[in-house]
Amino acid sequence: TWSQHFKNAGYYSARVSKIFHMGVPGGIEKGGDEADDPASWTERFNSQGPEWKAPGIGETLERNPDGKKPVMGGNTFVIVAADGDDMVHSDGKTAAKACELIAQHAKEPFFLGVGFVRPHVPFVAPKKYFDMYPWEQMTLPEKLPGDWDDIPKPGINYKTSVNMQMDLTRQKKAISGYYAAVSFMDAQVGKVLDALGKSGEADNTIIIFTSDHGYHLGEHDFWAKVSLHDESARVPLIISVPGKKPGVSDSLVELLDLYPTTAKLCGLEVPARLQGKDISPILDDPAARVHDTVFSVAGSSKGLMLRDDRWVFIQYTEDASKGIELYDMQNDPRQLTNLASSTDHVSRVEEWKAKVTAKLAAVRANDLGQ
Repeated sequence: TWSQHFKNAGYYSARVSKIFHMGVPGGIEKGGDEADDPASWTERFNSQGPEWKAPGIGETLERNPDGKKPVMGGNTFVIVAADGDDMVHSDGKTAAKACELIAQHAKEPFFLGVGFVRPHVPFVAPKKYFDMYPWEQMTLPEKLPGDWDDIPKPGINYKTSVNMQMDLTRQKKAISGYYAAVSFMDAQVGKVLDALGKSGEADNTIIIFTSDHGYHLGEHDFWAKVSLHDESARVPLIISVPGKKPGVSDSLVELLDLYPTTAKLCGLEVPARLQGKDISPILDDPAARVHDTVFSVAGSSKGLMLRDDRWVFIQYTEDASKGIELYDMQNDPRQLTNLASSTDHVSRVEEWKAKVTAKLAAVRANDLGQ
């Protein structure tokens, strides 16, 4: 694995909280390792937290039209403006442990994976973060009549305003809760960066901030993750490398690229088996291009998404029998008009189907079965 490669090269390699998959909230409540890979780490640490059970002012937003449901666990839209400070919660403990490890290991090569839980549901954070975002002041995305008419059934996200039975008030409360959770998490990131600064090694350390997926907040009346539309499929990616100038790039990248890129920057071997690409040229020139296309999948819908700078192509199942979406991001960045059935784009659809087939073949040419 990525961290194992650095560990094998002599780096102290540690995980704090959710890096490999960890059930939220259940796994966080238990404080166990969950789906971890012990070989990847020199040490690993979990950050148990109360999650939806945290004392405070809470409300279940999902499937609770009459407001009678209590605050509940599971993958559910719940908000809790919690009593107490950051250290009550998993992410506060994660930041504290990360700061401790930086102080202990900053003078040796180290690889530190710090996994914050928020803003995953439930949206739980100290009350002061909720106070920053009064729900009455939240603005919902524009809702367009017939927005789902040209989206194949598998492309309708598993959580929608309709099946969650969230009225406009609860939708605004969901956005407020998400923003509060993000600000809480952001404060924890700040603590870790401050600790790195105090260690004296900030100018000798590569810092990456990213996520495993994006999030719908009412666009298309969708909520949460899993969708292959942009709000869900795109992720934040901030990379700080000593000696590199700040910049903003619109170049296409994949999370798979982080392993070979960091290995190259740190002077380690880049294993030939890796399917990601070294994106360090973009760090020198934001206009540089490393990928012509990038690829994402959604297992629950059997969705396959391939895109370039202009076109987003999504098909459901490998033979596309469950539907296709095609969007012109130059003229339709909100992905409101599916062009897949347009007579003007017949050849383009066939071209992209062939590209998906080729991409699947390339992805499957790996060493995982060896």
